[in-house]
Amino acid sequence: MRMHPKTTSAKPATGEAQDKLTSSRLADRLAKAHDASHYLLVPEEVSAPRTVDDVRTILSRARATGRPVTFRSAGTSLSGQGLTHSTLVDTRSAFKKVEVGPGGLTVRAQPGATVRAVNARLAGYGRKLGPDPASEVACTIGGVIANNSSGMACGTERNTYRTLRSMRFVLPSGTALDTQDPDADEQLRNAEPDLAAGLIEMRQQVLADPALESEIRRQYSMKNTMGYGLNSFLDFSRPIDILTHLIIGSEGTLAFVAEATFETVEVLPHTATGLMVFTTLESATEALPALAKRGFTTIELMDARSLRVAQGLKDGLDELDGLEVDQHAAFLVELQAATAPELQTVLAANTDLAQRYGLALPLDFHTDRKKREALWHIRKGLYTAVAGARPTGTSALLEDIAVPVDRLYQTCKDLTGILEAHGYEDSVIFGHAKDGNIHFMINERFDDPASLGRYREFTEEMVALVLEAGGSLKAEHGTGRIMAPFVRRQFGEELYEIMKRVKELCDPQGILNPGVVLSDSPDSYLNHLKTSPTVDPEVDRCVECGYCEPACPSRDLTLTPRQRIVMRREMQSARESGDTHTLRELEADFEYDGIQTCAVDGMCSVACPVDINTGDLIRRLRAEKSKPAEQRGWELASHGWGAITRAGSTALSAAQAMPALATASTRMLRTVAGPERIPLYSKELPKGGAPRAALDPGHSAGPDAVFFPACVGAMFGPDGASIGSSAAFVALCERAGFRIAIPERIDSLCCGTPWKSKGHLDGYRMMAEKTADALLRASDNGRLPIMVDASSCTEGLVELAQHSTAASQLRFVDAVEFTADMVLPRLSRTRSISSIAVHRTCSSTRLGINDKVSRIAEFLSDDVHDPIDWSCCAFAGDRGMLHPELTASATAAEAAELATRDFERYVSVNRTCELGMARATGEAYEHLLEVLEEATRPVPVPRSRE
Repeated sequence: MRMHPKTTSAKPATGEAQDKLTSSRLADRLAKAHDASHYLLVPEEVSAPRTVDDVRTILSRARATGRPVTFRSAGTSLSGQGLTHSTLVDTRSAFKKVEVGPGGLTVRAQPGATVRAVNARLAGYGRKLGPDPASEVACTIGGVIANNSSGMACGTERNTYRTLRSMRFVLPSGTALDTQDPDADEQLRNAEPDLAAGLIEMRQQVLADPALESEIRRQYSMKNTMGYGLNSFLDFSRPIDILTHLIIGSEGTLAFVAEATFETVEVLPHTATGLMVFTTLESATEALPALAKRGFTTIELMDARSLRVAQGLKDGLDELDGLEVDQHAAFLVELQAATAPELQTVLAANTDLAQRYGLALPLDFHTDRKKREALWHIRKGLYTAVAGARPTGTSALLEDIAVPVDRLYQTCKDLTGILEAHGYEDSVIFGHAKDGNIHFMINERFDDPASLGRYREFTEEMVALVLEAGGSLKAEHGTGRIMAPFVRRQFGEELYEIMKRVKELCDPQGILNPGVVLSDSPDSYLNHLKTSPTVDPEVDRCVECGYCEPACPSRDLTLTPRQRIVMRREMQSARESGDTHTLRELEADFEYDGIQTCAVDGMCSVACPVDINTGDLIRRLRAEKSKPAEQRGWELASHGWGAITRAGSTALSAAQAMPALATASTRMLRTVAGPERIPLYSKELPKGGAPRAALDPGHSAGPDAVFFPACVGAMFGPDGASIGSSAAFVALCERAGFRIAIPERIDSLCCGTPWKSKGHLDGYRMMAEKTADALLRASDNGRLPIMVDASSCTEGLVELAQHSTAASQLRFVDAVEFTADMVLPRLSRTRSISSIAVHRTCSSTRLGINDKVSRIAEFLSDDVHDPIDWSCCAFAGDRGMLHPELTASATAAEAAELATRDFERYVSVNRTCELGMARATGEAYEHLLEVLEEATRPVPVPRSRE
């Protein structure tokens, strides 16, 4: 049973300044203890430094107290390298700066910036980072450097080791160096003479022994992230360069990396993707050397079990459905070129592949984005399918190895045999075939002694298999804790001793991340294994990878989706162990951190590899906590929604006349009734909107479509001279010749989102039934499409249709999508907009209509800015008024980016999101359709003066 550490209140020795950086609150320590690995260590404290000087202060205290320090950013690592029982240093929260060099040829980034964020800033230059890990949505530069990450197309030529130009780092002694300084080597020799001399001595030792030199070259002829990068001693001669490249892949055991400058690589924009299905794994691997010479950017292997799993994937390939998989294997291959003609030339040179290799299925190369995404879905969906379907209470282990390519077939065959012998029946083997780098997945239960014994036996046999094949036990996931005891076996005694000396010279007190990379305890990989209690049906399949975190609006304020899930697991563990003190403490903190400040926007599910929407959990918890009187009140609201929206509109108009009084009044009421019940009025809120009313198209042929104007527009009116999104959409449709009808008693209808998000499920069902009945009548039982002018309401109605038999035949289309596809081609622009800043919404993203938003914006202006630092604004209906601090935190980065220049217009596609962004930026945000209506109004014809 997991034991929970007690809360500590001891203050750091360095006093008040350090206290501000550090938390010992139990909820903070447990929330940040979990990462994507199958290990769990709970820190005594969590620090969040803001500057390099803060890091030096933390290291100074560590040297004085002997308390170890572990640096961690995103926590996507799979091998346990970001965990500690001591001080966990969060480098993600503050170190996010990215600077692109001239022409995008270089980029300088801090450790908290994600790979995706860096590549987004390079995209305009046609460049990207060399390392391309699959976790790029969440993994950070700090982790990429710490693990020397590679990826699907990176190989060993474009990883961090090969593309790093300079690095700024801090040694455990506090010495800070920037290798781009011309005298950096001299600085190192002066500040750390023993370290500099030791590096030279080890280099001379390696060069003096041909056997050692040969072994190092062999080890690094393949992907290899085991131990320290001893190839540094062969590739460089100056101590500063040797040390810099030893730090790469050292997993935070040698230094803290504050910044790094990379040489970037060219993006080849024209791509073709195909699936080569072979009759056997042997025939696939036999073809591999010849395929590698044909210039494929990626060659991704999938074994027979992978193909069977792929056949069961939602939105899988039709071509695979009819294949009776036996001993088959497949390569997902991709060709890239700088221009379309170049790509066609390359494709023409590969038309013989199907016939040459006797493929089991026809080979088609696809350049269409959606078809290519479908092909990648079967490769990337393997993890989702296997990890998501694992039995509750088990941990998912995604492991990786590398072997010489000519040993790939035999290794895969033998590994399959070992997996079967130990009962890992659901495992799959896949990976980067041209690098000899394969991944395999197993699900294991670590709270059962028999299962733990099975895992130990399997590991020993797997290690022997890989080393006998001349391979590496870790190709790209890092040594971590899982393979630290096996570094000596892979490299031999003499090279292992050199690695130990590197650690001792850099970190003589052993304060940086002990237990990681090197371990003299043969069983240390079996310590601190994580168990996962069964808690919530919505989230039990979570693998704690952290992919969801960059998309979460509350990530910098309270908890992320991963942390909400692990806090539920920790509470369940405390409940099962009878630790009532810990349970009460965690439940009290979770009320605000977990429940009140969740925007339930669903963006976590977009990034989640196992399709978890943590908002579903929070909505259920809100429903469970809702008092009967509150539930009855919302049930009554479903019967009188028109009166409520009119009252809200009237109140907003009255408040705008006396904003100071309105703010003071609501603030006072919040202290009495609580912030979850009373919204806080703020001066940037608009006047109330106009009531919604039915509309008859007035044509004998009837309407072309039904329009459902969102009630949020009736509550919150437009700003200034704007006419509002509903009026704008009607005007645009009339201008384009489309007949639109608005249902009778529209003012009493709603998509149900306010009820559902707050957990008032009985009221939600009542409103859903009433709305579905009305829309069935208005749409001629679903014959006519139904348009909605607020993206969150469109999504709400789509969800309503999915959960209502009566509404299942209704077709909902966002007004932006209808306008982009049907209305826009019939419009003429009568005035242009010099520049537009666009705020996408979480709903437009989940609906998949952001390309429609872009199409309309680009029709309006040649200068459209889609913020790189975009995030859900977290206004979330009324959440931004209940907890304005949530919206402030969620929008801070985007607002800072927008403040760097001025735009003529600021637009979004949801009224409350417009309010949230207006508050964040101080600019007036409008619905995109309002600006489109204004820009396409007919120019008045001047009257003749006869």
